[in-house]
Amino acid sequence: MSIPRRRFLSTLALGGAVLGLSPLFMCTKNKKPNVLFLFADDQRYDTVHALGNRDIITPTLDKLVNSGVSFSNAYIMGGNNGAVCMPSRAMLLTGRTLARLVEDGRVIPEDHVMMPEVFRQNGYTTFGTGKWHNGKRAYARCFDAGGEILFGGMSDHWNVPCYHFDPEGQYETVTPVIEHPWSSNEITFKNYDHITDGKHSSELFAEAAVNFIKSCSKKPFFMYVPFTAPHDPRSMPKEYLDMYDPGTIPLPANFKPRHPFDNGELEIRDEMLAPFPRTPGEIKKHIAAYYAMVTHLDAQIGRILQALHDSGEYENTLIIYSGDNGLAVGQHGLMGKQNVYEHSVHVPLIFSGPGLPVAERRKNPVYLLDIFPTLCELLGFEIPASVDGTGFAGAFFQTDYTGREAVVFGYKNFQKGIRTGRWKYIVYNVDGKRRRQLFDLQSDPMETENLCDRAENRTLVQELQEKLQKLLNASGDPVDFSKTDWGVGKIPKT
Repeated sequence: MSIPRRRFLSTLALGGAVLGLSPLFMCTKNKKPNVLFLFADDQRYDTVHALGNRDIITPTLDKLVNSGVSFSNAYIMGGNNGAVCMPSRAMLLTGRTLARLVEDGRVIPEDHVMMPEVFRQNGYTTFGTGKWHNGKRAYARCFDAGGEILFGGMSDHWNVPCYHFDPEGQYETVTPVIEHPWSSNEITFKNYDHITDGKHSSELFAEAAVNFIKSCSKKPFFMYVPFTAPHDPRSMPKEYLDMYDPGTIPLPANFKPRHPFDNGELEIRDEMLAPFPRTPGEIKKHIAAYYAMVTHLDAQIGRILQALHDSGEYENTLIIYSGDNGLAVGQHGLMGKQNVYEHSVHVPLIFSGPGLPVAERRKNPVYLLDIFPTLCELLGFEIPASVDGTGFAGAFFQTDYTGREAVVFGYKNFQKGIRTGRWKYIVYNVDGKRRRQLFDLQSDPMETENLCDRAENRTLVQELQEKLQKLLNASGDPVDFSKTDWGVGKIPKT
């Protein structure tokens, strides 16, 4: 059962008397809680030890799991660009659906209110650091303070091109760089104001967050700390890589040397990170390095949480942890996230803080774009009209909460998918060839057996395709599966 928004807000005003809720802002001695949003880059949903992966080391995230609520079916809607993180982060920050983003999320119009803006409007000091993939003007609208800001998608983790925070919001500084001093003295100019040489990105952004916590005298605060790990290049301090032996890392059950058919993106950058055909030894090395990056990231998150403890603000801080998308790393013969399999659209999502249940799990499906309105519900903020997402605050307090009946996905125009409680259906249109996949996630969570062509599933497939089109259309995607050219197919080589 979902709660109509007006009824939910009236319930908050009554102190939860109607439904027995425990609203955050009423459980902190009349103080507004701080909010810390931690966001990973390319972290798959199954890379937290406490959530079932016994091969990975994540003590900090385990503590968050055990002190809060974990959503086991949190998803992104997909991507309309090979850099899936850009639209994913735009959906998170605006609460808008994939089809309703402007220029893949590169541009966020003034009338698309952003999550940090709402906190700022409600008296919060807002701080940002780390990866920002959605434009400098949008950043300036969101934050009062910041540091070590990466305007872009990725970088060398040990040489991060960053900006200092600019209170004027201009971010126009350029710095001279000698491109190849061993062969040329040519100097070019890059759009950043400094490079932090020799400090890993996860440590750099964590340190900026810690410094803010130590220096911030204005409460409450909203902190947005988006990392670039565990995105490749997969590098981290050696002590973390040494924690994992590739020889003992198990291969995923859906490992394949190659993807079984052309999904339209088999030659994109991410897929070139390992040679074809994929080999077990190569994939195990990638998985070990991927896990090591997550463990190093986990340690840096621990530094931030310790700073909260030391400041006395931990007990008054709502902490959210999630990731912008998943990653294949050898599953289905793929390396990247340019697809709508579970490993690429399914992400971790953990809430921990005052007034929330402890050590509980929720199975109802949610999108990252639903987090924005959910925070508004929890904190009693007005939800901006530009937000498409559906708040799920009721999921924290109601045992019979259901929310969305299904979630839908798209990668560009030629991969579309839907997940109901049990079933996952994907349809492709690449170079004029249409393919379909049906997976029973209840018995086959790794999506290894395509059940689409079984006669007994014919009606189910038709129903799922109709529901997929209906929900995509409702989200602003005009796809029409009755047309033979609904997909654009592969982008030709240039």
